[in-house]
Amino acid sequence: MALIGREQEIDKLNRLLKSREPEFLAIYGRRRIGKTFLIDQHFKKQLCFDLIGQKDGTLKEQLSNFDQALTKCTRKQRTCPNSWQEAFQQLEAHLRGLRGQGKRVIFLDELPWLAGPRARFMEALQHFWNSFLSKDERFILVVCGSAASWMIAQVIDAKGGLHNRVTARIKLEPFTLAESARFLKSRGVNLTPYDQLTLATVMGGVPHYLKEVQPGQSAVQAIDASCFGKQGLLRDEFKRLFSSLFDNSDRHVEIVRELAKHPQGLTRKDLTKIYKTGGRLSHTLSELGESGFINIQNPFEKSSRDAIYRLADEYSLFYLKWIAGKRGTGSFAKKFNTPAWRAWSGYALESIAHKHVEKIKAEIGIDKIESEHCSWVHRPNKTFPKGAQVDLLLDRADRSINLIEIKFSEGPFTINKAYSEELRRKVQVFKDVTGTKKNVFLTFLTTHGLTDNAYAKELVDLPITTECFFK
Repeated sequence: MALIGREQEIDKLNRLLKSREPEFLAIYGRRRIGKTFLIDQHFKKQLCFDLIGQKDGTLKEQLSNFDQALTKCTRKQRTCPNSWQEAFQQLEAHLRGLRGQGKRVIFLDELPWLAGPRARFMEALQHFWNSFLSKDERFILVVCGSAASWMIAQVIDAKGGLHNRVTARIKLEPFTLAESARFLKSRGVNLTPYDQLTLATVMGGVPHYLKEVQPGQSAVQAIDASCFGKQGLLRDEFKRLFSSLFDNSDRHVEIVRELAKHPQGLTRKDLTKIYKTGGRLSHTLSELGESGFINIQNPFEKSSRDAIYRLADEYSLFYLKWIAGKRGTGSFAKKFNTPAWRAWSGYALESIAHKHVEKIKAEIGIDKIESEHCSWVHRPNKTFPKGAQVDLLLDRADRSINLIEIKFSEGPFTINKAYSEELRRKVQVFKDVTGTKKNVFLTFLTTHGLTDNAYAKELVDLPITTECFFK
């Protein structure tokens, strides 16, 4: 199967192939995101040794796996190594005997699983790189892991023998909607943009999840099968997801569950009050952030001390709302298009919009203007007794602000009299509370545009649609 998307990552990999120096690449990203596939596919002609860690494997099991991998490369039987130092000595002997021109790639996958307690794997790897690979321009060492915080602490920002040894790094992100559309099409799945958005609210841009969608299925059918079917991949994925990435994952799950209850996010102060499991809150939040499960935004005209933490993983949001505690085939089909689904899908689309801000800026025509984005909430108080919420705010360097309303609907969205009054109030509350002197433009982001009526013409400065996400 050909690689879809990943243009920037492929450019970086190609630069490594052209390099006249030894290279050390660290690649990380959440589970199921396609890290192994990217390396296997792009470097398939250059791979000369690859090894994948075994989760919870003993030292003996990991070394046995190494022995099998090396035997596969050399087609020679040898004594199974008793330590990682001995294993890398055997690998060095194999690599020294390679003939031919061009780069050769050594790929160590799921590095955190290889580096188990008391295994002394990292010490042996450090010596292998410093004493051999770093002196031979033929080689690219690629290390990969899903536990992003571990990869950063132990490899990229390592303090010991690997300090400043990494020459390139890739954080592999989920597909954008445009990439997801190309991926689905390459697999014979032809869906409307609306159905693709519906899929995104459940699966995000995780390629392994999107592989569950079969040609001829609607989004509702695909979600039903993968999330509620007895053999569905996503039925119990949540239970595996965090335990496979983090030690003491109960801490991470507790925060994720709490953030799922608050779509607009929580402050650090809020989370401190809620966090009961124990352990370092800052460390847990950092791990969730590096792995892409949460994002952190500074509120409008406030400091980082007031940062808002939001759950950014679409699957986790969907699981906790629609799957957890609910079983039975057809569960989603029965709830699709109910008021509860329509309300929730609006929140889910907000999360997707925050990840496609650059596409939104391009559609508005401000992609060359520096800006910051966030959501905005004002809770009633004595000074300003009326509350208001903005789904997405773009604070622009040209002294202008876009207040973006986001609506997920099956057809054109209609602004009626009651909602028009709410919009007027919202804009006024924002101006009063913030005291801004900037231009304030009300922008609507919808799935199928706005009904062309008097309220839309009066209130909306610029309507755009989610089609811009697919460009």
